[in-house]
Amino acid sequence: QVQLVESGGGLVQSGGSLRLSCGASIRITSFNHVGWYRQAPGKEREFVATIDADGRSDYADFVKGRFTISRDSAQRTVYLEMNSLKPEDTAVYYCNGRRSMTELYWGQGTQVTVSSGGWGQGTQVTVSS
Repeated sequence: QVQLVESGGGLVQSGGSLRLSCGASIRITSFNHVGWYRQAPGKEREFVATIDADGRSDYADFVKGRFTISRDSAQRTVYLEMNSLKPEDTAVYYCNGRRSMTELYWGQGTQVTVSSGGWGQGTQVTVSS
């Protein structure tokens, strides 16, 4: 059974970096394409980046120059290096592997949250006697 497992998500401040990993249960080169997609709350899932079996990559315009997709065939892993993160990059990031027109696999997703920094809204603490 083909499985894809994402990891590496988390909370980061605006301008920071994260590296996502997509581990596959089969050889990465068994896929025609392995890609990253993302879905923000209330929005459609959208394409982020992809790498094909020959190692050629492609990116969505909004991540060009900031994100880099790469693969480690020996480790059966595809990476997404994300730099200069912005709050609008906040989303669940999914790994996608296509072996043919009818064989498409998705991972479970990993949450990426980019904060704009600054102060939180505060929380009241009351100590009664």
